[in-house]
Amino acid sequence: MIEATHLTKRYGSKTAVDDVTFTVQPGLVTGFLGPNGAGKSTTMRMIVGLDRPTQGRVRVNGRSYAEHRAPLGEVGTLLDAKAVHTGRSAYNHLHAMAATHGIGTKRVKEVIEMTGLESVARKRVGGFSLGMGQRLGIAAALLGDPQTLILDEPVNGLDPEGVLWVRKLVRHLASQGRTVFLSSHLMSEMALTADHIIVVGRGKVIADAPVADIIARGKGGSVRVRTPQAGQLEDLLRRASAIVTQADHDLLEVTGAPSAQIGELAAGAGIVLHELVPTKVSLEEAYMQLTVGEVEYQSENPLGHVAQDTASLTGVGQTEGALR
Repeated sequence: MIEATHLTKRYGSKTAVDDVTFTVQPGLVTGFLGPNGAGKSTTMRMIVGLDRPTQGRVRVNGRSYAEHRAPLGEVGTLLDAKAVHTGRSAYNHLHAMAATHGIGTKRVKEVIEMTGLESVARKRVGGFSLGMGQRLGIAAALLGDPQTLILDEPVNGLDPEGVLWVRKLVRHLASQGRTVFLSSHLMSEMALTADHIIVVGRGKVIADAPVADIIARGKGGSVRVRTPQAGQLEDLLRRASAIVTQADHDLLEVTGAPSAQIGELAAGAGIVLHELVPTKVSLEEAYMQLTVGEVEYQSENPLGHVAQDTASLTGVGQTEGALR
């Protein structure tokens, strides 16, 4: 379990984390989301003692990280996959870490096999691809067989098979009663992986709820309507102030009118419906609505008005600012 209480971190006049309180429960995969500069990485660094809070405290399994006599057995972390001596092999890097905690060679070989690094285990880390570096970072996090995992962007650079592997791994670990806390900009993957979501913006917690509740809060959604009388129904819906997009000759996407109202309008006009399906907003859409006023780094879009750069949210780009 991870317990953050009134956690605050300031760098001069900059407040990176502002009075944050949350609990990450065991047995669940908890996603940690927020725009660039929201304070995610700073929070994760404070959890494992790499940054000292200006105020507040954070406990992992009942103690501060520094109080654990064998921290690798309590908390496994992946915060920066590049934080490895590039001249070492993957095997030697893991073996050196293991030696600090009296972990045997057998466990080193186990995590190498678990993460698919057998073919490159004796090669220098400096020649690793981004994906292989991520696998090594995950292997290091698993080395002490910890009860708590903290993973910052664990699927960054992985191919689809690797992304699926991480998803299955963290869900398996959570099913064993472990605490799993991970961040990602891939909203579609987070929707498939996480049970619970904590969203931060400008250093503050703006949502802390199960994934289903976060999605349910989202406004919008649409209704998919298929009818051989699409033109006639479209006119009726527009007169009722609904927003209608014709996706095909017999298919309409409708917002601004619930499915019950659409059905009643169609029935009253004698319009046959072949399909009437309401759709919820996605996690990405709900997240964008939550963080619309919390974006610190913005860019001009091609139409000339300011918009949040959503490239990283869809997996096109995943580089966060230096201070998160």
